[in-house]
Amino acid sequence: MLKLTKAAKLFIGALLWATTSFAQTPARIEVNLAKTKAPMKPVWAWFGYDEPNYTYMKDGKKLLSEIAKLSPVPVYVRTHSLLVTGDGEAALKWGSTNAYTEDANGNPVYNWRLVDSIFDTYVKRGMKPFAQIGFMPQALSTHPEPYRHYWKPGDPYTDIITGWAYPPKDYKKWGNLAYEWVKHSIARYGKKEVESWYWEVWNEPNGHYWKGTQQEFFKLYDYAADGVKRALPTAKIGGINIAGTSSRGAQQWTNAFIKHCLTDTNYATSKIGSPLDLLAFHAKGNPKLVGNMVQMNASPQLRDIATGFKIAASYPQTKNIPLIIGESDPEGCAACGMATNPSNAYRNGTMYSSYTAATFARKYELEDQYAINFKGAVSWSFEFENQPWFYGFRDLATNGVDKPVLNVFRMFGKMGGNRVEATSNRMYPLKTVMDSSIRGPQTDIGVLASKNERSAGVMIWNYHDDDKQGPAEPVAVTINNIPAKTVTLTHYRIDDKHSNSYEVWKKMGSPQKPTAAQIAQLEKAGQLATMGAPKKLSVGTNNKIDVNIELPRQGVSLLKLDW
Repeated sequence: MLKLTKAAKLFIGALLWATTSFAQTPARIEVNLAKTKAPMKPVWAWFGYDEPNYTYMKDGKKLLSEIAKLSPVPVYVRTHSLLVTGDGEAALKWGSTNAYTEDANGNPVYNWRLVDSIFDTYVKRGMKPFAQIGFMPQALSTHPEPYRHYWKPGDPYTDIITGWAYPPKDYKKWGNLAYEWVKHSIARYGKKEVESWYWEVWNEPNGHYWKGTQQEFFKLYDYAADGVKRALPTAKIGGINIAGTSSRGAQQWTNAFIKHCLTDTNYATSKIGSPLDLLAFHAKGNPKLVGNMVQMNASPQLRDIATGFKIAASYPQTKNIPLIIGESDPEGCAACGMATNPSNAYRNGTMYSSYTAATFARKYELEDQYAINFKGAVSWSFEFENQPWFYGFRDLATNGVDKPVLNVFRMFGKMGGNRVEATSNRMYPLKTVMDSSIRGPQTDIGVLASKNERSAGVMIWNYHDDDKQGPAEPVAVTINNIPAKTVTLTHYRIDDKHSNSYEVWKKMGSPQKPTAAQIAQLEKAGQLATMGAPKKLSVGTNNKIDVNIELPRQGVSLLKLDW
């Protein structure tokens, strides 16, 4: 009798599931509020962006206020270029703070004014920095010219790599820069506040962002980490925010970095080991054009996540430290709009929101599988100041108007407590999504559910990689073991008619100079909307309720129960 390997069995199972699945099987969802799976950790409450100076600008402040408001816990924010030399001018994939310069004698001059403007904006809103120690100030760079770049969409990505990406000419000064920054932060915000932050060194050292060797990066890390710990021994610092985590080269880098922190001689202290309080890595999908249609691909993103989790789980010293997906997105370039990159045309409408719901649910599944300490997944998407309306950047808002994807995070903000058992006969298995994304003859009608002491949330999406329209499908939802006799049901929805400023803008004629009245209408359309008014329902003697909905393709619903 032929014996099959475990991998072969999984593959055949996935193949049978895909080929025998029903073109239009009615969607049935079962939720068991009595069966807890794990805490509903707010891993989604992390955001990031390239351009730090947008933080304190008009629309940046507005969006940060909305993000802070939607989350029941402090939101962490990560941004690049916090130590880059310049006048603070905001531009695509560029930012500067002028935090470090030198006088005529080569002595350090520290200026925290713009860094403070950025962190003040976060702290005043109850947010926390995921503070990136980077990039290289011009006065410290071994390759200081050219330094300022003027990249625009359509230009080669490598054009952004200038003097800020090089190693320091003096590692001791580099370490002291980190020390002075943390010391200043404690003086400004207090020790307890700074202890609640996360610090990390650089970004994607295995890619374009680092123009030194691997050992030079480890030296960079050692000196920065030593500076942080000298200023605040209880500070939390780590790395390495590797790019393309599942690739062989990235795995080599990550393992080498962990081993360096555990067993190598520290370049800064000459002792064994370097601080490693968190491990961070990146995960990206890969959409493409098929004819004139955008086709998403979540498989690379989920494989990156699985690889990062697996590596962390393989060392006893990293299995339980916080794991942060430092960038977790459908693809890699937030500032590449759909005019120059047509495969990014998913970003304005509901495809981005349904993709986000479907992939975050799988992140939780991977957390369960690897039993690691999953702390956060940074959505590398913010806003772009003074840019065309709905240009197709990977952003949460355009010109101060929220896009549909932000409403998925508003839905997440209404879920809490513990994740509970929830199944759908139309949800693709995790293995299938990791192997071939969601490409079968049917859409992924999936579910993620949570329960608090006085409420429950059931998130449902109807997602497919192919950006096609399709009729709304009936979904029969049964919610079991409700600990109350009556509940209030609120049905939140994202689709072409709800929580969707983009569709309203298109119906206006896609104006690039909307009137004040039109902007007010768009702002209202960008908020999370409900399907009708909340309803009071009686719970039967069997402690369950049945809810029947119609869910359009690329739509997302949240059924919120309160009692």
